[in-house]
Amino acid sequence: MILTSSSKWFSRLFMPGNTGILLIFSIFILTGCYGESSDENTQEQEGMIPAVEAVKAKYGSLPLTERLSGTVRAENQVILSPEISGKIQQVYVQDGDQVQKGAPLVKLEDDQYREQYQQAQAGSNITKAQLKQAQSRLKQLEGQLGRIQQLRDKGLSSEQEYENILSQVESARADVDLAQAQLEQAQATMQEQQNQLAKTTIRAPISGTVGQRNAEVGMQVNTSTQLFIIGNLEEVKIEVVLTENMLNEINVGQRAIVYLNRGSENERPIEATVARISPFLNNVTRSTEAEIEVENNETLLKPGMFVPIDILYGDSRQATLVPTSAIYSDPNTGNEGVFVAPSIGLEIQPADSVNPNNPPPLTEPTDVQFKEVEVIARGRMEVAIAGIEPGTWVVTVGQNLLSEGRSRARVRTVDWERIFSMQQLQRQDLLRQVLDRQTPPQQNPS
Repeated sequence: MILTSSSKWFSRLFMPGNTGILLIFSIFILTGCYGESSDENTQEQEGMIPAVEAVKAKYGSLPLTERLSGTVRAENQVILSPEISGKIQQVYVQDGDQVQKGAPLVKLEDDQYREQYQQAQAGSNITKAQLKQAQSRLKQLEGQLGRIQQLRDKGLSSEQEYENILSQVESARADVDLAQAQLEQAQATMQEQQNQLAKTTIRAPISGTVGQRNAEVGMQVNTSTQLFIIGNLEEVKIEVVLTENMLNEINVGQRAIVYLNRGSENERPIEATVARISPFLNNVTRSTEAEIEVENNETLLKPGMFVPIDILYGDSRQATLVPTSAIYSDPNTGNEGVFVAPSIGLEIQPADSVNPNNPPPLTEPTDVQFKEVEVIARGRMEVAIAGIEPGTWVVTVGQNLLSEGRSRARVRTVDWERIFSMQQLQRQDLLRQVLDRQTPPQQNPS
């Protein structure tokens, strides 16, 4: 197969699910990176003997991880909206400002609410005066009742006169009770209007950082208007979705690794912990949510980010380990397996060490075989399998070339570190490197 410099052709091969990426990956690794001469490549193509890379399977266990993606949320993240309607008169903060709980953020025009408060205050004062009048009248009638009662006891006052004054006292007491109730009602109204007036100054409900400002002077707002988001950025949580099957493996307290700038030169892993898992599953999706708490002292994680996460939930049992790139699925049967080179280590000695700048040569053509394996556990970079012994040399690059019925190949033996670095290559990075190698160098004008 001949590489072309057409980016459109490469783009089709790099589409998700296209096995062309594996073939390009194989040719790129085996020729471009190591700088094989064109004569040697031509000889291999003419002889139909493919070139592959292989690594020695080892024995051990691997950390089991579940790769997920989640959305970053600030700790105690709050959407701030006004509690009343009005027009914004003043805005005190900008995006990114640090605020303390109770600090003023926005001031609404308060003329209407201030007038309503003053009216309520006047109504309260009126009912308070009415109560005093009722209490004074009651006190006066109670004094008269006492004197008439003394006269009645001496036979100097009639029973009718006593009954009349007693009736007036009871009426005065009712007037006092009514005035007291009216005062309480007026004071409640005044307090309500005072609270409404206080709501014209919108204050921070928590301490934190202000963001997503949507408040401008002159803007008409109501209770559904989102003005800001406030949250503590030094403590963030990441919300992830867990399937029903994941709940058998993932538990509260397990270690997690959050990757910032995944796949770039500035990639940075951040330690985290699974803090909470909701016990209630969605009736349709059969999934639930978990929260992963992260210390964010440098505020590298921003609310709203979508980040990859590895949750480490244990180790596999001891088994043969191979890189994930060594596993090949037979397109005819769907069975998983690996291509092995049984002669390496016996008839053919592998390279003692691998230097990317001075790589080992390809071996002479040797037999390769497809061996079906049972996958015991999958890690992020390695797979634990049963079906081959540790120490077996397995093909990690070039399986597509072998799947066409070829039983012989020239093998370059490499180490695990090289395979890991290649497995971390992104499609875009690989495409860029392939195209760069196909572009002739610019000649300096003389």
